[in-house]
Amino acid sequence: MEPPAAACGLLSVAGTEVRAGRREPCVLSLGRRSGRYGIVIHSQRKENSDPDYIPINSRFKCVQEAEETLLIDIATNSCKVRIQGDQTAERLFEIPDEERCLGFLSEVQSIQEAHLKAALPEPKDSASWHQVEKNLPGLSQASSSGALGFEDDFNALSLEEKRNMQNHQTGSHREPPPPPVPQNRQFHREREATSRDQPKVTNTMRKMFLPNTQLGQREGLIKHVLAKREKAYVNLHNFRFFVGTWNVNGQSPDSSLEPWLVCDAEPPDLYCIGFQELDLSTEAFFYFDSQKEQEWLTAVEKSLHPQAKYKKVQIVRLVGMMLLVFAKKDHLSNIREIMTESVGTGIMGKMGNKGGVAMRFVFHNTTFCIVNSHLAAHVEDFERRNQDYKDICARMSFVTPDDSLTQFNIMKHDVVIWLGDLNYRLCLPDASEVKSLISKNELQKLLTYDQLNIQRTQKKAFADFTEGDIKFIPTYKYDSKTDRWDSSGKCRVPAWCDRILWRGGNINQLRYCSHMELKTSDHKPVSALFRIGVKVVDEQKYRKLFEDIVRLMDRMENDFLPSLELSRREFEFENVKFRQLQKQKFQITNNGQVTCHFSFIPKLNDSHYCKPWLRAEPCEGYLEPEESMDISLDVYVSKDSVTLLNSGEDKIEDILVLHLDRGKDYFLTISGTYLPSCFGTSLEALCRMRRPIREVPVTKLIDLGEDSFLEKEKSVLPLGALDGEDASGMPLQVPKEIWLLVDHLFKHACRQEDLFQTPGMQEELEQIIDCLDTSIPETIPGSNHSVAEALLIFLEALPEPVICYELYQRCLDWSHNSRLCRQVIFQLPRCHRSVFRYLMLFLRELLKYSEDNNVSVAMIAALFSSLLLRPPPNLMAKQTQQDRQRAINFLYSFLLAGDEE
Repeated sequence: MEPPAAACGLLSVAGTEVRAGRREPCVLSLGRRSGRYGIVIHSQRKENSDPDYIPINSRFKCVQEAEETLLIDIATNSCKVRIQGDQTAERLFEIPDEERCLGFLSEVQSIQEAHLKAALPEPKDSASWHQVEKNLPGLSQASSSGALGFEDDFNALSLEEKRNMQNHQTGSHREPPPPPVPQNRQFHREREATSRDQPKVTNTMRKMFLPNTQLGQREGLIKHVLAKREKAYVNLHNFRFFVGTWNVNGQSPDSSLEPWLVCDAEPPDLYCIGFQELDLSTEAFFYFDSQKEQEWLTAVEKSLHPQAKYKKVQIVRLVGMMLLVFAKKDHLSNIREIMTESVGTGIMGKMGNKGGVAMRFVFHNTTFCIVNSHLAAHVEDFERRNQDYKDICARMSFVTPDDSLTQFNIMKHDVVIWLGDLNYRLCLPDASEVKSLISKNELQKLLTYDQLNIQRTQKKAFADFTEGDIKFIPTYKYDSKTDRWDSSGKCRVPAWCDRILWRGGNINQLRYCSHMELKTSDHKPVSALFRIGVKVVDEQKYRKLFEDIVRLMDRMENDFLPSLELSRREFEFENVKFRQLQKQKFQITNNGQVTCHFSFIPKLNDSHYCKPWLRAEPCEGYLEPEESMDISLDVYVSKDSVTLLNSGEDKIEDILVLHLDRGKDYFLTISGTYLPSCFGTSLEALCRMRRPIREVPVTKLIDLGEDSFLEKEKSVLPLGALDGEDASGMPLQVPKEIWLLVDHLFKHACRQEDLFQTPGMQEELEQIIDCLDTSIPETIPGSNHSVAEALLIFLEALPEPVICYELYQRCLDWSHNSRLCRQVIFQLPRCHRSVFRYLMLFLRELLKYSEDNNVSVAMIAALFSSLLLRPPPNLMAKQTQQDRQRAINFLYSFLLAGDEE
């Protein structure tokens, strides 16, 4: 191991490594192995073994942490340094000698600068120019994180269109080569200013001493400017996209799909094919594997256009929804940044019987997002369909593989194609009238009653999307294997349930039709052919613009520092409630003379920039000089944060740090009041409350939380009522909230069709939660479906599930034996045991009406086992399909045979 010549005099620094709260003495030194410089870590813990070695390359990171100015005012002479290699986890070191530490970091910086310069050969032509780009590991990482992308007209985007996680556009362009590494004067300038007249606490929460990070910031700005001037170096080339959708009603393929997939003489460049109701089995309903996936995938592969060779780009499935994308083999090299995501909009917002699957990718320089969805059924439920659409838009977020802040939502793409069984019906109840109009070919008259057209006109759903003219008859509902309209007792009214819409520029629909030849399902397949102008980079124009931008940035960076102006810095959220979103906005303005990049960063020792009930949208972005942007601060208490807020362990208080690259940090103060909820409160605590939780003083709620553990451990101990109304009385056998919800369902919903399978309405759920928190109502507001979902949300939010965590493994181990299963229930604390028996009694009663409510033992066991028998948090990620099946089996014996003592 030989040291670098440049590092003479500063070869090593002594300090301690912080591991799991322990400090271990060590020495960091600069060394060389196989011609490569790196950090050598000599640890006393490994005196007799080789020292650790972390090479300094483009993926090497070295971060010095500055003291937290908000929390610490005392000057300190030590440094904290975080070091991470491309194949090693981040490690934290404390160096007591600050001067020596800063010098050592400066040497590390010089070495990495030299490494990066050596890695950037001067390209000889446009082809090698992008070859350099592709071969740079640091740049490929930037590409995968999607630091910036292109839009047809970036300036024309409204703030509403930038409303989700990021304001910058998706990574939809060929990444620019890394710029020449500038001489870094910032480190010395900040050090001199600190020692001259400032306490030894820097402005920033974390100060980067690695050239890679500063280079990354510079790269991001260059990408941003390139994106805004994209039209200067791209040309539009037309490609043909086949888009198809088919609800197959749980059937297997029984004929060739060529009448659907090969209906054009010229082969398409890409296929985007969506299925719904691929598998209607209970197992598929709860996310288990389905053999139907392979059956339909094989059928598609055999039926693609014979005049071209195709390769599968990607596949994504959620229960019965599946999306396939195929491309001609010679296009594959130009498709990158492929990501898939799914959103269930079934009951509790997670069950995958309804919802959407999506795929996003970059083709040449254009970003695409393809969405396949299956929305809520039933003629009258168009508002529920609108809600499904909004839920998918809000929750569908593509996260980059490195799990950075960068996320892409559906609308942040150049081209969005939305297909599927959208389930919008006709506002005409008479099937005979509709069939008569169809037979007379009066389709345009019928389309005036189409719910999707009406909702789009009213801007309730798909407002920004376009749909081609419909000139084919409705695709639903037929008798399977025939062309006859539904002849069952329900005699469904024909409707155009299956649709294809799009948004974006340079899109021309060449064809939009159904395919009556295929009779497998009660739906007919639909397809559309598009000619889409795709942005292709002109290499020479791109390189020239890139070089011009780098030269301009060099001049600007030397003369100006970035600066922001904030419209406000203090925010107060009053009366925050469980599952009720509150928003406040403020504006930031770039009042400097250079483009700036801002981001919210974690405070010292935090892993995230904010508490779990808070988020900022966007949480990072770019601003041109004099440009302004609205940032929304959203407060939303979910099941993951409600318990700590209920108990008083957490409060609506936080401080956000808005960081400006090469500039200073701005601090935002968040405060507010929280209204406790019975949702997220323990069963023990609720059994001791005879009044609504909002009527219980906060101090007694805290006492109650402390006493609940005692009651759980000694469940036979007769603890008194909390509120003092009957201090000598026993606790309630079950919480009044559970009794109210179950009693309502027992009286009003036993015959409700699709109970526990159809989601409630959000407004009704909010009313039910408020009602239970503030009163003891005679009747519960809202529909039966909303009350059913409220019960499930209540069970999911319990800090300790009905079957306690400590008995989870025993339940799985004994699930094969009904007698042993009953023994486990006897071991539960009193109130947990009572709640379990009460719920089983109700569910067994519900199953007596299966013919009316479509509720099956398998469905109930699968759904309620995920709520009543949850794995402990530390085992959640390790839960296997076999574990889930054993949990289901555990409930089976109680649902089928009862719970006799």
